[in-house]
Amino acid sequence: MFRRLLEMILFPTKKINKTRLNQAVNGKTIVVTGASFGIGHELCLLLSHYNVHLVLVARTRSVMEELAQQIEANGSTAAIITADLYDDEQIEQTINQLLQLERIDFFISNAGKSIMRSLARSLDRYHDITRTNTLNYLTPARIILALTPLLAKSNGTVINVSSMIVLLLPAPMWCAYQASKTAFDNWFRGNWAEWKHMGITAKSIYYPLVKTRMIAPNPKYANALAMEADQAAIRIGRLIYGNKPAEKPWWGVAPQAASFFGKRIWNRYSFNKVSAKG
Repeated sequence: MFRRLLEMILFPTKKINKTRLNQAVNGKTIVVTGASFGIGHELCLLLSHYNVHLVLVARTRSVMEELAQQIEANGSTAAIITADLYDDEQIEQTINQLLQLERIDFFISNAGKSIMRSLARSLDRYHDITRTNTLNYLTPARIILALTPLLAKSNGTVINVSSMIVLLLPAPMWCAYQASKTAFDNWFRGNWAEWKHMGITAKSIYYPLVKTRMIAPNPKYANALAMEADQAAIRIGRLIYGNKPAEKPWWGVAPQAASFFGKRIWNRYSFNKVSAKG
């Protein structure tokens, strides 16, 4: 009960202004990467009630086919692009398929990979860095670069689905994940002004832990405080029709401030944490 109360405080229930969301997306073409599960899946279901054309990009075709049926039952249309966004050839094929669209009004960069592993356990796992960097940074940057002319043509919006971890000090065991997400966040925010000049709106959303299958393999998250995936999707919906360029938890400024003012304490805590693990 206490855990549930804390979650309600940290991740308060948000509601969609249906009129504003409808005005923002009605008749629009929306591309969502990582559409099969988690936040991407919930976002597609949310948007499907507003007469949109959803382009689903993910690896698991069977799940996307089922999702497409739900989307169409809700009154919208859907197209499926099956792709492993680690694979260079499949990335290029995905880009070519997206470029065949008449327009793209919203590109939701949601696909990502999370990994938590100590340095000692990573010494022979350089591929953890390359795979995480590919999916969290290089692939979305590559796709967005290719789609920028199409987004400019429709005065579109691109949304980066990110993590609170990019706003904090480097954390032990999260190095590969944090570095890749931070790199893309910096690249993305660095392009805001130029995109604006082209008529493209860029927005970012920084999530805390979200209850998705991405965190399921880690037993440490079994009882962790986390946001529900449908609430995470609602926050993207609100970002779509809202005026803010970025969204983060209401308490997000506290860990940011602690990171800035408490670097020495954090470094000592990190050292003690690693030392305790041997």
